[in-house]
Amino acid sequence: MRTPRPSRPVRRSRKRSRRVHKVLRRALAPLAALVLVVAIAGCGDTLQDQPIAHNTLEGLLVAPYPVYWLGSSFQRMQVTEVTHDPGGAFAVNYGDCVQGGESICVPPLRIVTSPDNSFIAGGSTPQRRAPVRGVQAVFAQRGHTIELATAGVVVGIYADNAKLAAAAAQTLAPINVVGSPGEPLPASLPDTGFGSTPLPSQVPSPLRALN
Repeated sequence: MRTPRPSRPVRRSRKRSRRVHKVLRRALAPLAALVLVVAIAGCGDTLQDQPIAHNTLEGLLVAPYPVYWLGSSFQRMQVTEVTHDPGGAFAVNYGDCVQGGESICVPPLRIVTSPDNSFIAGGSTPQRRAPVRGVQAVFAQRGHTIELATAGVVVGIYADNAKLAAAAAQTLAPINVVGSPGEPLPASLPDTGFGSTPLPSQVPSPLRALN
């Protein structure tokens, strides 16, 4: 007895499944690239940072605010570290440590995205303001540091020379929302209140009635 041929609806279902897999592969491509370049970079330099944790990489993609980076590599420098601090900021490091020691690394380029947009840090160092891609930016440390407010975040660029910092400012793009290098950045937003919102670890546990 011959087995009946699958019906057309089943074929259409298989086609839809293949399309879904293709979309997922495209969405996860930046994440896979980060894992690969860090695995390679971690083999060559004793001052290299620890491998990037998968939960930190996933955090870049699912953060509730735009997180900026320069791609998996920039000017022949690979991503060597991604960190997420308790205050919510993400930092993406590029290149091998130019200074370092035990548990310390100063990379040639670091991009920091902070969800606290209540102010732009500048301290007492001399600084100037100038537009960058349609938003106001603060330049400090003789141009080695550039900070700009866009959308609901503040992006900090920390480089070992002013030329590198300026190039990074023109290339910044969010990893988790639509955006392209070189295009105008979204205008800054009023204070989102993130900085005044208690962190989950700062919220006391609810009191329970004694029996």
